This record gives sequence, structure tokens and C-alpha cells, in this order.
Amino acid sequence: MSSTHTHGGTAPYYFVPGPSRWPLLAGISLLVTMAGASGWVNDASWGPVANLLGIVATLIVLYFWFGDAIKESEGGLYSQRIDHSYRWSMSWFIFSEVMFFGAFFGALFYARTISMPWLADLDHKFIWPDFAAHWGGVGPAGTVEEFKTMGPFPIPTINTALLLTSGVTLTIAHHALRAGHRAQTAIWLFATILLGAVFMGFQAYEYHHAYTELNLKLTSGIYGSTFFMLTGFHGFHVTMGAIMLSVVLYRVLRGHFTPDNHFAFEGAAWYWHFVDVVWLGLYVVVYWL
Repeated sequence: MSSTHTHGGTAPYYFVPGPSRWPLLAGISLLVTMAGASGWVNDASWGPVANLLGIVATLIVLYFWFGDAIKESEGGLYSQRIDHSYRWSMSWFIFSEVMFFGAFFGALFYARTISMPWLADLDHKFIWPDFAAHWGGVGPAGTVEEFKTMGPFPIPTINTALLLTSGVTLTIAHHALRAGHRAQTAIWLFATILLGAVFMGFQAYEYHHAYTELNLKLTSGIYGSTFFMLTGFHGFHVTMGAIMLSVVLYRVLRGHFTPDNHFAFEGAAWYWHFVDVVWLGLYVVVYWL
């Protein structure tokens, strides 16, 4: 069996890891998380507790799972073929995320462009005589509580600037890493994570504003459900991306990467830029149109 020299030692031609319990535990913890979230939105008393326990369990599993992969990489077990496998895996993972958000954008498009005009036509006036094809309307009396829609100013626009800036700082960090400047890489990477955290803070404030001042809730008809599902899942992805970048920052500080061998950084960067692009679509379609 041939081998490849890496920064961590001599790697086998292809590394096959042993049996791992982390995929099973990750699936169970995610199931608990989503079951808790489902119970929460349906006012079940156990929902918030189950959701929190699932999130904590997921983070614990990721901590140990990431740790195993890092040990394998730093132990010199990953060859160029493993690097290619990781690149393809991350590419397909991001593609699956594109399809995930594509489904929600498709639901939004169907509701606004097809369902609303269809329900407002003459044939349906006998069923919903008070219905008007106005996006963000409250529908016939008594069906949905009155609410106000969310505009693009000021928080969504500020958040757009934050994410676009974070893409720039992340790119600068990548160039610094490729140039062998570890300190600059850490500084710019930390700036990227900080911008993501500020983004999430603004989004939390936006949600509080929506619920308390606009009466815009998840139950506010199709507008409320699509708004919170799209922006909420995007916020979840920003959080996951920030966690990935935090792990990468830790590894940068530990000196794990070289200018030619740092796919963990690249994979997290791909994910972060994908999240940026999704937000641009949200900013235009959800807040402006």
C-alpha cells in the first residue's frame, strides 16, 4: 500500500475509519431537537425542554465527532485522496442545503404568485368573499389576527451589510493563511465570527420587535409562517457556520494548518459564503418584494 507525506506525518493511500457511534447519536439528538421544536410551536409544555436538551446533545456530539476527525488529520492519517473525499462531501452537503432553501423559496413563490391570485378570482368569491390578493394581508375577518409586515429598514439592511462584510473578512483571513501569516488569519477570522454574532443579535431583536410591536408571529397566516421559517432556518445556519469557524479559529491558534493543507478552513468558508448568498435572496424576496 502506497502512502502520501502530509504535514502531520505519513498517510496511508486511503484511510478507512473504524466504527463510530457519533452518526447514530447525532441522528438521535437532532430528532429530539426537531421533536422539541415541533412541540414548542404547538404549545406543548415539554417542547422547550426537549428542544434545549436536543441542541445541547447535538453540540456535545459535534464536539467529540470533530475532535476525532481532528486527531485523525493531525495524526497523519489523511492523504490527498481523503482531501478529495472531503471536498466532494462538502460540495454535496452544500448542494443539499441549496435544495433545502429552494423548497422554502418555492413555497413562498407558490403562495404569492399562484395561490393568492387563484383564491381571489371570481370562482372563489363565494367561498372567501372578503379575501383580497394582497401579500401580508390578514385575510377574511376572524381567520388571522391583524399584523404588520416586516420592511427592509433598518435591521435587515444592517444585517445585509454585516454578512457582506463578514464575507470580505473571511476572504482576507484565507489569503493570510495561504501566505503563512497565522496571526493575521486569527484576527480576521475572529472578526468574521464577531460579525456573525452581531448579525444573530440583531435578528433576535428583530423577532422580539415582530412579536411585541408588529404582532407578526409564526401563526400570522402564510406570510408569518414563510417569514419565520426562511429567516429562522437561515439564522440557524449562521449559528452553525459561526460554530464551524470557531473550531477553525481554535485550530489556527493551535497551528494545525499549513498554507497548502487547510481544507477545514476552506470547507467552513464555503459554507459561510453559501449562507451569505442565501441571505441576499432572503433580503430581496422576503423584505423588499
